[in-house]
Amino acid sequence: MINIESDAFGEGENIPEKYTCDGIDISPPLKWKTLPEHTISFAILLEDPDAPGGIYTHWIIYNIPPNVMELPENVEKKEKLENGIIQAVNSFGFNGYGGPCPPGEEHRYFFKIYALDKTLNLSPPVKRDDFLKALNENILDEGQLMGKYKR
Repeated sequence: MINIESDAFGEGENIPEKYTCDGIDISPPLKWKTLPEHTISFAILLEDPDAPGGIYTHWIIYNIPPNVMELPENVEKKEKLENGIIQAVNSFGFNGYGGPCPPGEEHRYFFKIYALDKTLNLSPPVKRDDFLKALNENILDEGQLMGKYKR
């Protein structure tokens, strides 16, 4: 199991407003220490399973090299980043991080990390289903961090 954590909030804690649509809507800092053997890349998926219309995808970032064991706060919102890192299209319709913005009740947000035995070769625009299908047979290990937010 990969232990993913953030200096901004702990497991089951509230996600600070600055990382949401009510704040400046930037990605929180994330870090992990586990490097499973044969890892070629990491991928992170942020989803809200409590959304009224079903699972809402807030962030897909993949092809993170194995020597990168953290993401800084405020990852730039664009498709291609340094080191071959790619961000797919979220449920808001753009590449990159889209913070929590729940209607009504408190929602849970799961930052899921995957160690993969390859880099993902996906043709843009990459969406959730494409990403999940590519992940399917290539996961070496995974972990998650859950935060909550209510407007």
